[in-house]
Amino acid sequence: MAFDSLTEKLQNIFKNLRSKGRLTEEDVKEALKEIKRALLAADVNFKVVKDFIKSVQERAIGQDVMNGLNPGQMVIKIVNEELVKLMGSETTEIRLQPGSAITVIMMAGLQGAGKTTTTAKLAGKYKLKGKKPLLVACDVYRPAAIKQLQVNGEKQGVEVFDMGSNHKPANIAKAALEHAQKNGNNIVILDTAGRLHVDEDMMDELKEIKEAVTVHQTILVIDAMTGQDAVNVAKEFNEKAGVDGVIVTKLDGDTRGGAALSVKAVTGKPILYVGMGEKLSDLEQFYPDRMASRILGMGDVLTLIEKAEAQIDEEKAKQMAQKMKKNQFDFEDYLESISQMKNMGGLGSIMNMMPGLGGMGGMGKMKGLDDEQTAQAEKSMARMEAMIYSMTLQERRNPELLNPSRKHRIAKGAGVDISEVNRMVKQFGEMKKLMKMVGKGGRKGKFHLPF
Repeated sequence: MAFDSLTEKLQNIFKNLRSKGRLTEEDVKEALKEIKRALLAADVNFKVVKDFIKSVQERAIGQDVMNGLNPGQMVIKIVNEELVKLMGSETTEIRLQPGSAITVIMMAGLQGAGKTTTTAKLAGKYKLKGKKPLLVACDVYRPAAIKQLQVNGEKQGVEVFDMGSNHKPANIAKAALEHAQKNGNNIVILDTAGRLHVDEDMMDELKEIKEAVTVHQTILVIDAMTGQDAVNVAKEFNEKAGVDGVIVTKLDGDTRGGAALSVKAVTGKPILYVGMGEKLSDLEQFYPDRMASRILGMGDVLTLIEKAEAQIDEEKAKQMAQKMKKNQFDFEDYLESISQMKNMGGLGSIMNMMPGLGGMGGMGKMKGLDDEQTAQAEKSMARMEAMIYSMTLQERRNPELLNPSRKHRIAKGAGVDISEVNRMVKQFGEMKKLMKMVGKGGRKGKFHLPF
């Protein structure tokens, strides 16, 4: 996952700082050299790194820090604050027109950046907020792009406007706006064509669309996996076509993540959202403070809570809490809790947001759980599901019915050894006792995880 390596390197640097009772100016300068190397290795723009280190050093070598009770912790706090400032300090929303006026959003970006999928993801976000978006297929060069937008629009329950591939994108945009005015759509999102690289034809086409309709927000989609090239693309787009904000995709991938740290400083334009997966729900609002917290390995509990609130059925959660209190938690509830966790992105995604369990992934190693072990844990969970689905409904609801012959049948149905079934039943019994204790303690939670 993005920033894994950077998080791990920064944690080692911070661990060394915290281990010193007092810091000398040389200690701080040496730590900052290490931080500089780590940021450059993460593909953060060189000038951005240089300015960042200078800002941290000016603050960190001040009298208040060096003579404080915990100078190491103060330096970490300064790094965190400067990271937040680097990424934009405040969360920026896409500016919508007031009242019932239609907002036209033009999506731009190179081929392969995930623009069409991101366009559908964004429409889904607005639908959840009570808006009536209209997706518009303006990529007339790739029939597959039109089809992709139609398929994703249908999945999101959002209308897609297209005129095929025989019309100019500017004319399609104009016709789409007229359609929106007649049909009560209050957000029109234009999915424009991508190219393999920035060229004059692409820029001219974007300008033509802007001449044909009033575009209120131009959003650039960049691929985090292209590293520093993504930032260069953003700079060029902004200079030639004008950009209001940026969405960074594939930040969940095996990427160094430098684009997310560089784009605001280089272009002056805010990151609005980040793509954190392939599902149409995997688009997160960008919070500079939360991203800094993840990068530094401090977790992101607020995003975790928001994911839980968005994905978890509150009524089911209340019912489960009642069952816990009465010690009636069964394998049906266990399946439900696994389903809840999957909706939130799986075990790895949740661990990445837990303080002390991973930041953006790397800090899981502090607890002895690396990426391979996380994948293994998720495989084990899939086998548990297979075993539970091999039970009858009666057995799921009454685990005490599971005698040796039933366990043998379940093992055969799930394609596992009988020892795995025995182990799962034993673990379930222990977890049930723990949940009963939590329930009696009066804890209230919106979700319960099966580990």
